[in-house]
Amino acid sequence: MSTPRIHKSITSKRVTDAIEEQHTSLANPGFCHACGADADGCEPDAEEYPCEECEEEAVFGAEQTLFML
Repeated sequence: MSTPRIHKSITSKRVTDAIEEQHTSLANPGFCHACGADADGCEPDAEEYPCEECEEEAVFGAEQTLFML
C-alpha cells in the first residue's frame, strides 16, 4: 500500500489542535487527505474512511494523520 498524499491545508498546527480537542472533549476529529475537509466521528487510528465532502475514501483520524506528516 502506498502512502497517500496529504492535502496541503492539513498542517501540523491544525492536526495538533485537533488532537488537543480530542483529549479535552468528546470530539473525534479527523481529516480528509484528499480534499482537506474536517471530519468527525473518527477513531484516532482511523484510515481510509469515506469523506462526506468529496466521497473519497481518504479520511484519517487526527493521531494517525500526525504520524503521517
